[in-house]
Amino acid sequence: MKKKLSNVQIIALGFFLMIIVGALLLMLPVSAYRKISFGEALFTSTSATCVTGLVVVDTALTFTPFGQGVLLLLIQTGGLGFMTIAVFFLKLLRKRVGLREKEIITEGLSSSNINEIPKMIGFICKGVVFTEGIGAAVLSVRFIPLFGVGKGIWYSVFHSVSAFCNAGFDLMGTYSGEYSSFTAFYDDCLVTLTLTALILIGGLGFYVWADLCYRKTEIKKWKLHTKIVIITNLILIIGGAALFFMMEKEGTLSSRILCSVFDAVTPRTAGFNTVDTASLSGGGKLLTMILMLIGGGSGSTAGGIKVTTLAVLIIFAISQARHSKSAFVLRRKINKDILQKAMTVFIYNFSLAIFGAMLIMIIQEVSLEDAVFETLSAIGTVGMSTGITRDLIPVSRLIICMLMFLGRVGSVSFANALLEKRAAPAVEYPEENITVG
Repeated sequence: MKKKLSNVQIIALGFFLMIIVGALLLMLPVSAYRKISFGEALFTSTSATCVTGLVVVDTALTFTPFGQGVLLLLIQTGGLGFMTIAVFFLKLLRKRVGLREKEIITEGLSSSNINEIPKMIGFICKGVVFTEGIGAAVLSVRFIPLFGVGKGIWYSVFHSVSAFCNAGFDLMGTYSGEYSSFTAFYDDCLVTLTLTALILIGGLGFYVWADLCYRKTEIKKWKLHTKIVIITNLILIIGGAALFFMMEKEGTLSSRILCSVFDAVTPRTAGFNTVDTASLSGGGKLLTMILMLIGGGSGSTAGGIKVTTLAVLIIFAISQARHSKSAFVLRRKINKDILQKAMTVFIYNFSLAIFGAMLIMIIQEVSLEDAVFETLSAIGTVGMSTGITRDLIPVSRLIICMLMFLGRVGSVSFANALLEKRAAPAVEYPEENITVG
C-alpha cells in the first residue's frame, strides 16, 4: 500500500516542482540575454519561488522581459502559495474544492478553521490584486517619467508584486548599476514609502487582513492574534527605526529618517535596500540580522520565525520572571502548547542558520559576520546580503538554496511536521527534574 503524503509533504513537493520548472524556464534562450548555467537558474528560481531575493546574477541585466515575467510568476505563486492559486482557479471554473485541498490550504495559511478556506481564498485574491494594483499605480507616477510608458508600467507592476510578496527582486540594474536595488531612491519619499507600505501589508498575514476589514475600527473585537501582530509590528518598526537613526549617521536629517524607517521594515522580510548593506555599521548589521530572524506575520507572504513567535516567547519569559503559573496578555491566557510550538520554530530556524554558516565557513573563506548574515537572510527568506552571494562556490550556493527552501516551507509549519512523531508509543515514563538556568 502506498503511503499517503502528509499536507506539509505535498506543500514541500509543490514548491520543489515549482523551483525545478522555474529553473528550466529561466534557462531557455528567450529568458536571458546570455546563456546561464543550471546552477544560476536553480538558485534564481529557488530565491524567487521562496520569495527571498538573494541573487547570483543581476535580474535586469541578465533576464529578458520574458525571463522577468517567469520570475514575477514564481514570486506571486510562491508568495501566496501554489495551492491558494490552484483553489482560486477551481473556484473561477466553478469546480468543487475538496476536503484534501482545504486541509492543505489550512496548513499553508497557518489557519485553524478549515471551513473558512473557500471564503478566505476569494478574499485573499481580491485583496492582493487591489493592493498590488494601487502600489503599481503609485509607483508609475515616478517610473513612467523615468523609463517611458511601457517600461515604466512594467517596472511599477514588477516592483509592486515583489514588495507585496516580500520577495526583494528588483530591476534597477539598468538604471543605477548592477545589484544596486533602490539605493538611487534613498531620499525619494514616494518610492520608499510606497514600497514600505506594500511590504508591511503583505507581511501582516491574511487573517489579520480579514479581522481588520470586517471589524475595522472596533479594536475591542479584534482577535488576540491581530492585536499581538499589530502591537509587535509597531514596536519593531518604531524601535528599529530609532536604533538605525542613532547608529547610521550619514546623510541629511530627512534622508536619515527615511532610510531608518525603510531599514527597520525591509529586513522583515522584503530584501530591498536603499542603503548599501555592506556599508552599515556593526550595530546596524546586528540589528538587521535580528530583524531578519523575526520576520513578519503568520500566514503572510513574509518569512522568519514570525512576530507572534517572538511575542509569545517574550510573554512567557516575563511570566516566568513574575513567578506566574500561566502567561496572560491583554486579558487572555496563552496555552503552553503555543509556547512549545514557538520554541520549536525559533530553535529550528536559528539552528539551521548557524549550522549553515558553519558549513559555508568550512567550505570556503568567508568571515563569520558575512556567513551568518547570509544564512539568516536565506532561512528568513529576506534577500539582503553583504555582497558575498555572487562569490559563493556551487556547494555553498546549494546550502543557501536549501535554507531558502526550508525557510519558505518552514513558514507553513514544516518545522513542526519535521519533528512530529506520527505514532507516539503508548508508554508513560517516570518523570525526573533537570536543573536549568
